[in-house]
Amino acid sequence: MIAITKPSPNRLNLHISGTLDAETMRKTLDDFIAKSEGVENGTLLYTIPAMAWPTFGAIAVEFARLPELFRLLKHYRKCAVLSDAGWIKTIAELEGAVLPGIEIKGFNLSETKAAEAWLAAPGD
Repeated sequence: MIAITKPSPNRLNLHISGTLDAETMRKTLDDFIAKSEGVENGTLLYTIPAMAWPTFGAIAVEFARLPELFRLLKHYRKCAVLSDAGWIKTIAELEGAVLPGIEIKGFNLSETKAAEAWLAAPGD
């Protein structure tokens, strides 16, 4: 299950759990792109309590849309990832190290307030 909400004009919250298949990934990316419209200097909060590896089809859908997703990066400055799964936080922070213009930081699920404070802090 994936839910994307837009609690403010420059913020998206994504709640991800379960397995991502190709159709779910396609719908999620469509929703993410639509809700990113008009976002400037935005922040993202991903909450991932439990997630299995995406299916091969889901990964293929994401790779096919990478150019479009890279263009969206300019809309965001920070992304906090809440998860108790170490591999999810590690992958998120590795992405943050290689993606230009966006900081990505992992937090435990119990650190929601710390993640919110980090997102609200001015960028470097």
